[in-house]
Amino acid sequence: MTMIYKFAALFIVLAIIFLIGKGDKLIAGYNTASEEERNEFNIHRLRLLMAIISVLTAGFCCILPIIGKEKENVVGATFAFIIVTFVFVILANTWAKKK
Repeated sequence: MTMIYKFAALFIVLAIIFLIGKGDKLIAGYNTASEEERNEFNIHRLRLLMAIISVLTAGFCCILPIIGKEKENVVGATFAFIIVTFVFVILANTWAKKK
């Protein structure tokens, strides 16, 4: 098992941790926020977003060896992953916030 698949497995474990309702301390920014700032977020939605991005990251790790070492493929996949990450950052700051 190569190292990249070990990272993928780690992200799958993180997704499971988020889905069972644990791992709030693993969310960057949330763990250092004050109680007032934490109350601004719907933690269930935030955990769901973190679980989804963890699964997508695991998938990205698994796809990299498959697409090979062709520069165009790697750049395209990386660009797509960056766009998806930006979308999830926006969702975490809009959809996961309490109204």
